[in-house]
Order: sequence, then C-alpha cells, then structure tokens
Amino acid sequence: MSFRSSGSQFPARLRHAGVGFWARPPKTPLTLYYAYVIKSVAFDYYYKGHCADLATRLQEHNAGKTSSIRKYIPFVLVYFEQFETRLEAVAREKYFKTGAGRRFLKTKLKDKES
Repeated sequence: MSFRSSGSQFPARLRHAGVGFWARPPKTPLTLYYAYVIKSVAFDYYYKGHCADLATRLQEHNAGKTSSIRKYIPFVLVYFEQFETRLEAVAREKYFKTGAGRRFLKTKLKDKES
C-alpha cells in the first residue's frame, strides 16, 4: 500500500475514518471552576467552597439554599481563585480550611482591606 498515492501521509481508509492531525475534536468552551470565600455581613463568619458558576452560587447562598449557613445570611464574596479543573478547585478549598490556609486568607483579606 502506498501512502503517497493519494497525496496524503495517511491511507484513504484512515483519512475517511477521521485519523490525522486535521481530525481533532472541535474545541469546547472551557469550563472554569472557582474556590471561593464568602463572609457573612451580619456575623464574623467565613464560608469556603468551590463551584463552576460563582454568581449563581452566591445567589444560592443568599437565598438560604445551604441549610448549614442559612442563619448567617446575607453573604458577600471576599476572595476567589479560578481553576481549569474541579480537582484543583476542591484541593484549594481544602487548603483554605487548614490552619495554613486560614492564615493565608487572613493576610490576603487584610491586604485587600488596606
């Protein structure tokens, strides 16, 4: 079988099967994920979480859809970081909940206030 006979580096049966550098799947819009920190307006209470849609998630928190923090509403977004994968966002959320993560957030939020 000659690869040059059709003017391509791939045999015709493979070209039609979608094999080759031109047969890449179309790019899909990139879904971004967020690790975030919200603060209660009425109390000195911070909540750390992750999501794919930050604005919608904040609305859900303020609508009382998260029962564990309902008594602390309303909330404002005080800090967030953006990631390409959910795994990275979850890992960062877990970090925010550690002692080192709380110290990191304390300095970040202090810098943000001044």
